[in-house]
Amino acid sequence: MDSRFILPAIIFLFFIGIGGIILNRRNLLLMLISVELILLAVNIQLSLFALILDDLIGVIIALLVLTVAAAESAIGLALLVVHYRIRGSISTDLLRLLKN
Repeated sequence: MDSRFILPAIIFLFFIGIGGIILNRRNLLLMLISVELILLAVNIQLSLFALILDDLIGVIIALLVLTVAAAESAIGLALLVVHYRIRGSISTDLLRLLKN
């Protein structure tokens, strides 16, 4: 498949993630999913450019970013579960109580 068809889809995925963060500022789970969508778009773009330039380092960096994103996602979900058990909601309004 030609890269000129894949690149607009990657940009579309990236902006869906940005829009998800902007529109869902109240729900932490949807914000976490949007961040993961942004990281996925960046990984696909890194892999695509590594394929175009015939460079293996881009794929290695994409795999590194993917593993960091998986660890970030696991820690974020664990924090959401703890927050839900304590407060009974995953709304961002209740996070202001953590400042005290």
